[in-house]
Amino acid sequence: MFVRGLATILHADLDAFYASVEQRDDPRLRDRPVIVGGGVVLAASYQAKAYGVRTAMNGRQARALCPAAVVVPPRMAAYSQASRAVFTIFRDVTPEVEGLSIDEAFLEVGGLARIAGVPREIAARLRARVADEAGLPITVGIARTKFLAKVASGVAKPDGLLVVEPGREREFLHPLPVERLWGVGTVTADKLHELGVRTVADVAALGEPALVSRLGPAAGRHLHALAHLRDPRPVDTRRTRRSIGSQRALGRRPRTDEELDAVLAGTVDRLARRLRAPKDGERGPTGGRVCRTVVLRLRFGDYARVTRSHTLPVPTAHTPTILAAARRLLVAATPEIRDRGITLLGLSLTNLDRDDALQLELPLDAHAGPALDTALDEVRRRFGAGSVARATQLGRDQGLEAPLLPEHE
Repeated sequence: MFVRGLATILHADLDAFYASVEQRDDPRLRDRPVIVGGGVVLAASYQAKAYGVRTAMNGRQARALCPAAVVVPPRMAAYSQASRAVFTIFRDVTPEVEGLSIDEAFLEVGGLARIAGVPREIAARLRARVADEAGLPITVGIARTKFLAKVASGVAKPDGLLVVEPGREREFLHPLPVERLWGVGTVTADKLHELGVRTVADVAALGEPALVSRLGPAAGRHLHALAHLRDPRPVDTRRTRRSIGSQRALGRRPRTDEELDAVLAGTVDRLARRLRAPKDGERGPTGGRVCRTVVLRLRFGDYARVTRSHTLPVPTAHTPTILAAARRLLVAATPEIRDRGITLLGLSLTNLDRDDALQLELPLDAHAGPALDTALDEVRRRFGAGSVARATQLGRDQGLEAPLLPEHE
């Protein structure tokens, strides 16, 4: 059932990350309800969450729930800097770090017993260092599996520490609501509730065939395994990003085809530039990534969401190639957008690989496009992201570019 005998996996998760950075940097915001973002809530402090404010909530709704909230604009550069500082602490504690996002990671500390003590002591010192050196609250869950460690940190929030002792995993997990299971969102939870399933114990009792019949093979088997405490995955320090994405909230007013195309083109430019960006400060044409699949994400006026995808014949980081695929997806969705309206447009590039893994193909024409992309990327690195842009982007709000978890090898 388990691949280890001791609870040595830590899940470290910064609390209300964006809002905590704002409260750290502005003493006037401390102990006050804080909302990051105006039109859409990007983050909310725990004081705001107490009023029902949640991430991704409409800003007007959030302010109605919490009129006393202080709304601040996001500062992505500050969040990236704070993330780097925290991950430096993680990797100083143990080399076995698997980053999940800019504000959370798994740490394996099983080999540190003789030099650093038991996992609870290591976690306590980690929390103290993050508070002292980065000025941020962090919650840590400890367990024998990654899944249980993540659940433990969720239960212990905010600013807590919880160990799921070996032999007491079932006692800890089974009374929890099904929403605590990794991968259970609103849609899956509703399907389970229709079956009378409310707790993890109910999921375990339902049996795998019933779960597969209701949720499909992958989701059904996944939830059945988690409910029965099966999660053999080790902390993976070689884990690399398999997709990158960006999305833009559009409000509720009608958008023309030209406006949507401009938003899409700007999004593609940013994502393709991220693809080609060398890791760890490297320079040169290699060190970046290529993508194989382009995924368009839409939210209609009724807030229903859909995705459309296109897989390219050859992996690429060539901006025009990616943009052409994205435009085909958007054109195909245009009739539905006109009927239902649109409130969000997003794009993801998936099936990523290293760009030096590509097979070279004839004709090897330097003027075919990639050389131009590389030159433009270098200009933007030296003079700023807005130094070169498409004519359609002039005078337009480009939206926010969310900070990413840095690749570490």
